[in-house]
Order: sequence, then structure tokens, then C-alpha cells
Amino acid sequence: MNLQEPQKTTMACMEVWGGNSSTLSEFQVPGLDLLVYSQPTGGEEHGGDVYYVSSCASGRITRLILGDVSGHGLEASPTAAKLREIMRRNINHIDQSQLVKAVNEEFESISSSGRFATAIISTYFQPTRSLTVCNAGHPDPLIYRAATKVWQPMKEECSAGLSSNMPIGVVEQSEFHSMRLKFVPGDLLLAYTDSLSEAFDSTEKRLNTRGLMEVANSIPLTSPAEFLNEFLQKLRSLHPENLSTDDSTIILAQANHERVSLRDNVMAPYRYFKGLISSRD
Repeated sequence: MNLQEPQKTTMACMEVWGGNSSTLSEFQVPGLDLLVYSQPTGGEEHGGDVYYVSSCASGRITRLILGDVSGHGLEASPTAAKLREIMRRNINHIDQSQLVKAVNEEFESISSSGRFATAIISTYFQPTRSLTVCNAGHPDPLIYRAATKVWQPMKEECSAGLSSNMPIGVVEQSEFHSMRLKFVPGDLLLAYTDSLSEAFDSTEKRLNTRGLMEVANSIPLTSPAEFLNEFLQKLRSLHPENLSTDDSTIILAQANHERVSLRDNVMAPYRYFKGLISSRD
């Protein structure tokens, strides 16, 4: 099954986009090319996976969020919609740690039936080409370095205790830590929900992150769209149940050469504070 060609969109300053329904969408922001794929289980209209993209501060800051509410399909959809709304309300926190903390506390207060969510919350700051990533109980993303041409797991060694970086909605006062790395033109980030890491290989063993890495490294990288298409096809070919029993979502981000203009860099703080004042009126 080949994916249809996604329609490419350039996001405007202060634009936000996201949902928990089926999509194949492509965006461009200063410094990043973004590809978002999501398919709720059973071909249902909505599911428990949440994706969210925002571009703010004159394109200097891009936020990428991928959440996976416990459960799947229509049963998890109402909680996923609530999580998306919480993300939207808090997306303008400058400090990513404050964003994660606020999302966790609000989701914990409204989550019903013991539902929780794992999440990848990341911030790309174009002027320094840096990517900050917080993993809240989610499968480890894969990162591709243009210099080495190899995919590897992005895993943070955290010694802050058992209550650190728990899934969202489990512990109200959980601590969340992030890792920051350089993200230069040609590098890619592949974030995904657990339907991919829990897929089977041909011997019916779970792929997990390392197995996904091996699949990714077996695919020539020509373009993000072609890579994603072949990546999904290979997973489906390994076992008939793969990607069919749970919601499946991927955010694929590639660093490009586009930079924010000097004027936008200078004006960004003024636009930000003007927006804050306007929102209070």
C-alpha cells in the first residue's frame, strides 16, 4: 500500500495544527521539513494518538508533540481530544519544562477511567539549530545524522528517580527532564507511537526500538516521503498484524537550510509580548 503524496504547506508565524484523526500532511517551517502520518485502528475516523505542530515567534521556535493515550480507536478518542486541547492552551510556554509540567497537571486532573498518555514533546530553536526533547514514558525516537548516515535511538540516561519522566497523567508532581542536541541540515528525527515498536518481526518477536532502527537503516534515504512510505511497507510485510491492531502515528522531521531573517529575529520578542497583551484584553 503506497501512501498518497502529501500536500506541502508553509506554516505562518503563530500557526498551530494538530488532531487525532487520519492524516498525511507535510509542512515547512524555518529550519525544518515536517511529515505527519496518522491512522486510527480499524480505519476509524478518530483514535487515541495525538499530533501537534506549532510555529511561533516569527518562525524561530517550532514545537512538535506526539501523544499516545492508553487504549486505542474510538474508545480513546474523547480523552485524546481533551489532551489536544490541553496542549493548545499551554503551547506558548517559553520554557519547555513548564509546558510539559502544565500539560501533565491538567491532564491528570481531567483524565477519567485511569487513562494516561505517553508523549514526546520537543522544541526546535532555529537560530541555534538546537532540538530539545522530553520523553514522557514514550518509545525512544530514532535520530539520523547526516554526517554518519545512520539511524540510532535517542535515549536519555536519567538518574533523577522513579517518578521522573513518567507518562502524562500518572503522577501530578512528576519531574520531567529534557535532552538538548544539535540538529543540523540533513539530520532527521523519527518519533512514533507504540504500534510501531510493538510490531513483530518475521519470527513473531517484538521489534522494539532496536528492531525499528534496523528496519530504518535498511532503507535508502532519498526523501522523507519516500522513506516513510517504504518504512511502513516493510513493517507491514514482516507480519500480517503489524499496524492493524492499534493507532499508528509518525512525526518525521528533517532539518533544512532555511534560516529566520535578521528582521524576524529582532522583532520576535516584541511580537511575543504584544500577543500576550492582546490575549488578555
